[in-house]
Amino acid sequence: MNPSNADLHCHSTVSDGLLAPAALIERAQANGIDLLALTDHDEISGLDEALQAAAAVGLRCVTGVEISVSWGDDQTAHIVGLNFDHRHPALVAGLARVRSGRDARAGRMSDELAKVGIDGAYGGALKYAGNPALISRSHFARYIVERGFAPDVKTVFDYWLAKGKPGYVSHPWAELHEALGWIHAAGGVAVIAHPGRYRLTSVERRQLFVAFKELGGQGIEVISGAQNESEMREFAAIAREFGFLASRASDFHGPGESHVDLGHLVALPHDLKPVWEGWQ
Repeated sequence: MNPSNADLHCHSTVSDGLLAPAALIERAQANGIDLLALTDHDEISGLDEALQAAAAVGLRCVTGVEISVSWGDDQTAHIVGLNFDHRHPALVAGLARVRSGRDARAGRMSDELAKVGIDGAYGGALKYAGNPALISRSHFARYIVERGFAPDVKTVFDYWLAKGKPGYVSHPWAELHEALGWIHAAGGVAVIAHPGRYRLTSVERRQLFVAFKELGGQGIEVISGAQNESEMREFAAIAREFGFLASRASDFHGPGESHVDLGHLVALPHDLKPVWEGWQ
């Protein structure tokens, strides 16, 4: 497979995106994408809709998921799984376990936000999420913007929802070895998502790369909508050093909320092996 425009990280309304899976496929085709992965947070129930919509228009689409992982000292990292059997029992059960804690965390977040004058946050976030098992910080952020406390979602995260801020609530997610185990059991490829976004020291970040490699992790998002040019060069160098496959990913959530649109990404460095090489 040699796509000219691959985008292997985006979200739908099944997690915290703004477009339904079929609408994402429509936008991807309009943007000239020829290889797409839908990677909702800890959830795979939108994949059948996406795969069917893609097949109907002749767009190559592979299965995907973004798994929340607890790492280090109360940090969260994200591992993207790609091109796997989305009905594999170990993966299905593992993701269900990760999702099971979202609603309880949301209640605690709402309580913390109420202490700083933002009331009704749980109900407001649930209106955007639709399902308590899928409720996330992005849904809270949209409610806070709706209430007029902030001009956009990014500002909400900066002032209320990032670690150390009033609405942040720690939560135990999957362990790194569990996430990789589920992906590999289902025949997929594991990729570190947007490595430049984590609030890790250079030493902590390197520890993540080493542990990921030792556990059989295969790839890293060298190109990400959340990373600047300097970070892209840094993670290209990491891919060369560790022998990681390189992924290209917008992390698109919806119009007006994302750094870049679906497929609007620079090319991977020519000397890196793309994660999709060898896929049929």
